[in-house]
Amino acid sequence: MFFDKVKITIKSGDGGDGMASFKSFSGIAHGGPDGGDGGKGGDIYVIGDKDKTDLVDFRFGNKFIAENGERGGTNNCFGRGGKDIVIALPLGTIVRDAESGKIICDVYTDGEKKCIYKGGNGGKGNVRFTSSIRHAPHFAQKGEKTKAHEIFLELKIIADVGLIGFPNVGKSTLLSKISAARPKIANYHFTTLSPNLGVVKQYDSSFVVADIPGLIEGASTGAGLGHAFLRHIERTRMLVHVIDIAGTEGRDPFEDYLQINKELKAYSPKLASLPQIVVLNKCDCDIDNQKQMEFKRKCKKIKIFAITAVNGNGTKPLITHIFKVLASLPKPEPIPSDDFTFAKADVNEFLIEYVKEDKLWIVTGGLVEMLERNVVLSDPDSMAYFQKILKDKGVIRELKKQGIQDDDIVNIGGIAFEFKE
Repeated sequence: MFFDKVKITIKSGDGGDGMASFKSFSGIAHGGPDGGDGGKGGDIYVIGDKDKTDLVDFRFGNKFIAENGERGGTNNCFGRGGKDIVIALPLGTIVRDAESGKIICDVYTDGEKKCIYKGGNGGKGNVRFTSSIRHAPHFAQKGEKTKAHEIFLELKIIADVGLIGFPNVGKSTLLSKISAARPKIANYHFTTLSPNLGVVKQYDSSFVVADIPGLIEGASTGAGLGHAFLRHIERTRMLVHVIDIAGTEGRDPFEDYLQINKELKAYSPKLASLPQIVVLNKCDCDIDNQKQMEFKRKCKKIKIFAITAVNGNGTKPLITHIFKVLASLPKPEPIPSDDFTFAKADVNEFLIEYVKEDKLWIVTGGLVEMLERNVVLSDPDSMAYFQKILKDKGVIRELKKQGIQDDDIVNIGGIAFEFKE
């Protein structure tokens, strides 16, 4: 089975906690503070890998969690940073945030490495909190915590030319004749169950062609296999529309042509507007050329080539023309990324919930997360900072506004205390 769209979970590493410690030497009972900073959490990266062709590696392994930073050490030693995780992806993979749908990046070039989720910052050690009036801080800062997020990986094959057409019209056979690709070929519908790529060379030039599984009527709305693979021709610079001119399946060749273009337009007007040429295949079965002539009479405004893919007849002029068209078209570029980063909690935001039967007020939000990092309630200086922040940020004012009474319980970050006016 061909996997071209998966959802995975990523989490960068938490920052390590800062250390609260003091120098201790023989003969020196109370040295100064020497607690080091915690290490930074590991980042999440993606990298392009030309040797990968689909996303099957993520079928069972779909959680990627970077290593946390280590706690700071004594003697001003920094904690070790967490190891990064690098996720190898096939070229043409678009990385999207599952919640917003925004594009984080487009993995387009082999070896291209991008950071998509930075690890948490390490907490500061107590040596960082010394000042002219605070000589021996007994507290340190906790490391920054990160959250797990879900992202979509969506593969859109990078190819210059897309072969399109109904099932069993000879696309795979044509690909095997003009390139070194060896797709599975058989005389029944949907032999091609995944896109096949081939490189066509002419002297020092080359182009990449993709054989897209056959489209059928209703493909743009999900019918058949075509809908699942229409995304793979969105990057192509031109389309080669293969027609069974002999009508070996009992269909009318011109109606096939109209139907496929209708599906393209329904799926994406941009896709339908790509330069397109028509290849009339199985011409060896049209002995008197009547069907070819009739098709050309009905379709005068598009370039048409007559070939017999099974023996390669007519493919050289076709290849020469494709090179000529591609030379006039702009080079493909990666899809622009959205201005997106995984949001950190707003340190000014808080939410108050009241549990009436318990006379309990619960404060949550980004402000609380910040306080959890920075406050050590057992330290008088840190506690004074805690109370000042609650007042300055409007938490006390909002509690009073909502009707808090003396001796009511307030829970902030899992710490409960009685409210006193």
